[in-house]
Amino acid sequence: RYLQPPGTWIQCSLESRELLALCLKKLKASLSKVRLIDAGFIWTEPHSKRLKLKLTVQKEVINGAVLQQVFVVEYIVQSQMCEDCHRIEAKDFWKAVVQVRQKTLHKKTFYYLEQLILKHRLHQNTLRIKEIHDGLDFYYSSKQHAQKMVDFLQCTVPCRSKSSQRLISHDIHSNVYNYKSTFSVEIVPICKDNVVCLSPKLAQSLGNMSQICVCIRVTSTIHLIDPRTLQIAEIDGNTYWRHPFNSLFHPKQLEEFIIMDINRVHEKKKGAGAGARSNKHTLAEAWVRKTSELDTDHQFFCCTHLGHILNPGDLVLGSHWRGECVNRGCFCLQVLIKKSYDRTKRQRRRNWKLKELQRDREAPDTDDERQYQDFLEDLEEDEAIRKNVNIYRNADIPVESDTDEDGPPRISLAEMLEDLHISEDATGGEGAEM
Repeated sequence: RYLQPPGTWIQCSLESRELLALCLKKLKASLSKVRLIDAGFIWTEPHSKRLKLKLTVQKEVINGAVLQQVFVVEYIVQSQMCEDCHRIEAKDFWKAVVQVRQKTLHKKTFYYLEQLILKHRLHQNTLRIKEIHDGLDFYYSSKQHAQKMVDFLQCTVPCRSKSSQRLISHDIHSNVYNYKSTFSVEIVPICKDNVVCLSPKLAQSLGNMSQICVCIRVTSTIHLIDPRTLQIAEIDGNTYWRHPFNSLFHPKQLEEFIIMDINRVHEKKKGAGAGARSNKHTLAEAWVRKTSELDTDHQFFCCTHLGHILNPGDLVLGSHWRGECVNRGCFCLQVLIKKSYDRTKRQRRRNWKLKELQRDREAPDTDDERQYQDFLEDLEEDEAIRKNVNIYRNADIPVESDTDEDGPPRISLAEMLEDLHISEDATGGEGAEM
């Protein structure tokens, strides 16, 4: 960019019309007594900090004679930092910050949110991105850019926000105030594969749904399914904050079970006022046993929504909870969450990758890598989430056949993008030669 006095910076390419007009303005006083006929650039090495203009001028002299002259003007380009560059280099100089938080033990929602930000290029105006243990901080040079990020978050994840501002300085003569704004965004503390317990009032409003449900996806809403009836429901952020509910189990507490026997339930009578059912899942009744208790006879019976992918002998992750109730005595809760595959084999065959945000990280957590692998596996298993994420082909991994039906779910080559790296010199610009 070039400075156009007194304080305007304009972006010009080499040998462009905009740069030519800027250079001629420097000679406006000298050219006032002659008539400019032609002007053009003489090629100079792009990094020489020199610009040369070839000018043709005319002037009428004695008895109507016209004198024409061609001469060369040389400009020296001096480097200087503008105010915007100063703010970017001084990383602590910010006017607005967006603090995104989620009070949960798993970061699946943040990994999904990161890919949405990269896809929509919402990170371009950030001065700095800082990662902390329960969220991210986005720093901006203007309040408008921060507000744009908050609006984006409210449209993509179920959350609530509040803002505050602090007075930094005040010019009493011009009545100008300088504030630092802070936007606090809290994402609902529910992640994929959480087992939740709804309040009776909320469950009734969702079509007499069971209070014990499984979260199968978190996008702009929370997607829930009843594993015993396949009834589904979506809860937005406003509904959640009016009727908050907690997780009974999170992915870290899941145990591994083996399917001993399973029977598909083809018809299930709907209850009074029941809502919509999922067409992508199959209801089944299964007998399971913990892999840690194979030498015992302890088996558990449960209904599951995974009948379309489970067979006898398969491994599945689930939760088993034994509790007490005042009126009914002891009871057990058995919920199957997801089918288990060999993680080492999945990593070795994964021929795709994702991009990440450049951010300041705290001390690395040993559990972060496992959580990130969980998110990658969710992308392979859930096509609805993949549609919102840019997935790139990893050329380092050889292409294998996609016809392995018995193996874990995989992403087809048709869903991958080529990871192109185009330099600025190759793209050219206005006035540049291609």
